Amino acid sequence: MPEAKDVHEYIDQQRFALMSNPECGMTHYNLATALLGLRKFEEAEQELKEAIRCSPTLAEAYVQLGGIALQRGDLDGCLAYNQQSVKVRAGFAEGYGNIGFVELQRGNLDEAIAALEKAIKYNSKFVQAYATLANAYLMNGELEKSIETNRAVLEMDENFAVAHNNLAICYLEKGELENAAAHCRKAESLGYEVAEQIRSEIEQGQKK
Repeated sequence: MPEAKDVHEYIDQQRFALMSNPECGMTHYNLATALLGLRKFEEAEQELKEAIRCSPTLAEAYVQLGGIALQRGDLDGCLAYNQQSVKVRAGFAEGYGNIGFVELQRGNLDEAIAALEKAIKYNSKFVQAYATLANAYLMNGELEKSIETNRAVLEMDENFAVAHNNLAICYLEKGELENAAAHCRKAESLGYEVAEQIRSEIEQGQKK
């Protein structure tokens, strides 16, 4: 099949392929991801469900359905789809990362941490999962673990602004104001909007 010039031609190619092979789960999935790129969520959802019908172990399709649910504000649906993704494929890091993200949104810190620890166990380069886990540790009062995990994020991407912001908060909590100020400045230099209260507390602490 010749390479598509744009997303619309790519969609046409996938639809054409399905005419001769309607039971190909991967083609339904490819069509769905292209439709998602055009924000055609309902059409994409139907294609993802077809992809799963044809290929029940296609974990990525469950993750994409979870993303559509999240876009609608349906955290329960997002969680259920991602739980299904790790059920059909053991050790699927992306599914665990998304489970952790949703549980964190729901305030279930223990469940979030457990899922995110699995995500980084199965994919040691999953920077977003590390960042979310560092945030979960911070919210759970586990400062040393949060610092260690944020540092792991910065080893992978030294300009990951959220990690600098989280480190600023961790060091502020520990009373290490110079470190807190340095990470606060770095986060802001990367375009991150540090909470006024955090910046103020660091500045006030340094004046003492």
